[in-house]
Amino acid sequence: MTGGQEAPAPKWGDLGVRTLSAAVLIPAVLADVWAGGIWFHLFVALIGILMALEWVTIVHRGSPVQFALHAAGAMCGALLPLDVGLMGGLIAIAVIALLSAAVAAYEEGGGPAWRYLGVVYVSLPPVAFVILRDDPVHGIAAILLIMLMVWAADTLAYFAGRIIGGPRLAPSISPKKTWAGLAGAMAGSALAALAVAKAMGLQSAMVLVLIAAALAIVEQAGDLFKSAMKRHYGVKDSGRLIPGHGGVIDRVDGLVAVATVAAIIGVARAGVDSAGAGLLVW
Repeated sequence: MTGGQEAPAPKWGDLGVRTLSAAVLIPAVLADVWAGGIWFHLFVALIGILMALEWVTIVHRGSPVQFALHAAGAMCGALLPLDVGLMGGLIAIAVIALLSAAVAAYEEGGGPAWRYLGVVYVSLPPVAFVILRDDPVHGIAAILLIMLMVWAADTLAYFAGRIIGGPRLAPSISPKKTWAGLAGAMAGSALAALAVAKAMGLQSAMVLVLIAAALAIVEQAGDLFKSAMKRHYGVKDSGRLIPGHGGVIDRVDGLVAVATVAAIIGVARAGVDSAGAGLLVW
């Protein structure tokens, strides 16, 4: 350091720890996706509960009542579709979201809209994941596609942003994001979709590639949503659980957004029982 100024952070300073964390987590996640059934539902419920804990810690100052409601919403999203179907799960989540909003209004008075978004944010993605995975024919492929798209999008966005740089995408929300990074994310997601389509022998590979590029925008929007929430509350990371990535929300922000939109596409095209096919087969 010279002149009393701090040296800038290394451009690739977090790459090693990020890679190590991914090397540990990815095999465990893939094994659970392969296992499916109740094990996948329980895994998704756990992720939702961890997201609930981080959200409540930041937005509701760790309120135990709000954590109970948010965690209950996440569990309803992951487990109720097994017993009462999609509509039953969504109705339960809606009731819990209303209770959470009432508690927030009563305990916290006037405040930002973030207080009313948490239950939906931690509950709908579990619904999306279990609906896609429970497709008996295309469930595994649908989940793997989503994960590969997001991982590829994150990776190419990371390298494109640091190598190319250029104009900022949303400087008031996330100063590090660039338009080059967004282009890298779209390219990475499209390449991942093309690889999956070719591996599965799908005839409509180019349609899936276009959808993947669009879902990369959704992935980046999910990251910006999280960044806006953290910036509003003045926190750097949603938690400290994952080295190099911060908290669970920091790691899955784009994934949960993509999964939710992908499930909507799948259900709209092929129904709840064949949502994976609705996403993959065009």
